[in-house]
Amino acid sequence: MPAFCIAPSILSADFARLGEEVRAVIEAGADWIHFDVMDNHYVPNLTIGPAVAAALEPHCRRPDGSTVPLDVHLMVQPVDALALAFAKAGADIITFHPDASTHVDRTLQLIRDQGCRAGLVFNPAAPLDVLEWVIDKVDVVLLMSVNPGFGGQSFIESTLAKCARARRLIDAERQRSGREIRLEVDGGIKVDNIRRVA
Repeated sequence: MPAFCIAPSILSADFARLGEEVRAVIEAGADWIHFDVMDNHYVPNLTIGPAVAAALEPHCRRPDGSTVPLDVHLMVQPVDALALAFAKAGADIITFHPDASTHVDRTLQLIRDQGCRAGLVFNPAAPLDVLEWVIDKVDVVLLMSVNPGFGGQSFIESTLAKCARARRLIDAERQRSGREIRLEVDGGIKVDNIRRVA
């Protein structure tokens, strides 16, 4: 697994040419395809569902035939039914916001039982406290560096301190268990700040 991954969001794509756009970013070197799901309930926007993920899955291939993981970020409430639907549609990674789930531990296990990597997403002002209690079931920690719901926002600088704290928690778990946990940062990542985030 590479030390750093680039996961372009399909929200930045031309939806009329989605398959072609996904293939283009993969050919340009994308490591994962980030799939943002919004329900106009948990966040004030509405995007796409499992049928689009299933349609994209055949396009998530590198020229050598290897698969590029489909990284589904659920900004929805409730979580469990859609997590199952996306797992069936071909998601490899499913992340969700802890405050959107009634039982975080159960939702993580439900995702992992489907053969997917499971993760938690933390909004800019949300503390990482819950992570300490379930880190043994987490494969990905996703930090929002913008407020969820809309593309095109500016990077929130305080995310850098939160990244450092999350990295310490992840490194402690790796020391304890040997498990690899990915740290992902989402929103406002540009050429001028990607080095500081990394």
